[in-house]
Amino acid sequence: MFRFEDPIYLYGLVLVVLLALIRLVTYRNQKKRLRKFGDPHLLKELMPNVSRVRPVVKFWLLEAALALLVVMLARPQLGTRISHEKRTGIETIIAMDISNSMRAEDVVPSRLERSKMLIENLVDNFTNDKIGLIVFAGDAFVQLPITSDYVSAKMFLGNIDPAMMQNQGTDIAAAIKLATNSFTQQENIGKAIIVITDGEDHEGGAIEAAKYAKDKGMRVYVLGVGSTKGSPIPVPETGDYMRDNSGNTVMSALNEQMCREVAQSGGGAFIHVDNNTNAQRQLDEELDKLEHSETESTIYSDYDEQFQAVGILVLILLVIEIIILERKNPYMKNISLFGNKKIATVCLLLIAVGAQAQTDRQYVRQGNKLFQKGDFEHAEVAYAKAIEKNEKNPQAHYNLGNALMAQRKDSAAVVQFQAAGQLETNPLRKSQAYHNIGVVCQQNKLYGDAIEAYKQALRLNPNDDETRYNLALCKHEKQKQDQNQQNQHQNQQNKDDQQKKDNQDKQEQQQQDQDKQKQQEQKPQMSKENAEQLLNAAMQQEKQTQKRMKEAEKQGERRQVEKNW
Repeated sequence: MFRFEDPIYLYGLVLVVLLALIRLVTYRNQKKRLRKFGDPHLLKELMPNVSRVRPVVKFWLLEAALALLVVMLARPQLGTRISHEKRTGIETIIAMDISNSMRAEDVVPSRLERSKMLIENLVDNFTNDKIGLIVFAGDAFVQLPITSDYVSAKMFLGNIDPAMMQNQGTDIAAAIKLATNSFTQQENIGKAIIVITDGEDHEGGAIEAAKYAKDKGMRVYVLGVGSTKGSPIPVPETGDYMRDNSGNTVMSALNEQMCREVAQSGGGAFIHVDNNTNAQRQLDEELDKLEHSETESTIYSDYDEQFQAVGILVLILLVIEIIILERKNPYMKNISLFGNKKIATVCLLLIAVGAQAQTDRQYVRQGNKLFQKGDFEHAEVAYAKAIEKNEKNPQAHYNLGNALMAQRKDSAAVVQFQAAGQLETNPLRKSQAYHNIGVVCQQNKLYGDAIEAYKQALRLNPNDDETRYNLALCKHEKQKQDQNQQNQHQNQQNKDDQQKKDNQDKQEQQQQDQDKQKQQEQKPQMSKENAEQLLNAAMQQEKQTQKRMKEAEKQGERRQVEKNW
């Protein structure tokens, strides 16, 4: 497989066309000026040594050399390793319901998040299968065309949210019809449509669409998410639950009967998704029953530089152009290989530059071979030698960073990737350098730095799905990290407050103990004799009190007799 490593330099071919146009205009003007001197045939007899063909040949030789020089700057490469991979698998398209009812939390953490977790686990179990993703509510559209790129599948999965759909509702029929037309044209391969929904079919026609898919050789599986008892639908913006026009809370329940009918019509199976892993196991078992077909793909790798051959052609053309003289001369004594000093200088410069480029690139190739064998230490030495020969070789810096990263020398690897990013002119390779910086920072849980590196990589190459997925993952991890730090800070603050409160209580208790001790110290001590006197006085007072009470009782009875009487 042939390619150009720096195709941007191919725009220099426009210069070749401009020079050709200028040459054409100059040649016409020259003929007009010659006509002013006399008859062309007479002028030809007067100038027998002038050739009309040789200047044209010399010009086009220079044009060809210039064109090849531009091609050499673009670095032509040829893939030398070709591998044919045969894979055996199925094709699966997942139609995911993202209507507002999927926000219900009767399944932990919610119906939508539980569905995402289910799909992610399914993708992790895929090896040679193809997968596509469709989202639907009131409408349906393809989120991810059918592909073997599982990284992209996870990336697109993380961005799914009910806010993506302007038209709410649940049109299962539209989703099944769109999935039916989204498979490849390959025959004799199992094709499955997995519909993940709560079954609130507001549009109708789902059973008919499932039958049509079955007739086309596809199986329709329905994963019902939620409970039949119903659950309110939270509104993230307000924190309240969704209400109808009358102000009553809307309850969303799984329509299990409708889901079973759609699965039965599509020749598949209905699987109830709840808070356990039974649904995942049942789905894997059902997909294993489908027919697996073999597909073949061709992969090219290990591109070799081909600029040396192009450079040799340039030198040959320039030498031929120098040898060909503009005038006819039968004598070899007038031939001078270096008659054109400018062209000779250009040749010497090209030879010098080519020799220098070949030297540092030779070390890079040597390092590449060692790196592929897993000898990262000696690969590091080879790349370092290449940088010594040419400090502005971005490929040497980039490969050295990879060798250092393989040896867990992360800080040194980041320095080399930064140098490669500054020296590199190709946006794709430059973005890869920043991508690797993000990988190193992500491995060391420096999610903030990783996010900035991935953003820079995406600015240079917006089509890099792996970088976009890593960016989303780092944002999620950064959010968790910030939340954990916030919780730790809050816990530490609560702990400090509690400790402060305990210290205050302890100080107050100590103060109370000190006051009580002072009171006891200030209270006069009673002697034993005083205590006996007080006790005897209390006993005498008690006897007198009882005596008075008996006398009062006797007087009361006597007054009562006198009164009755």
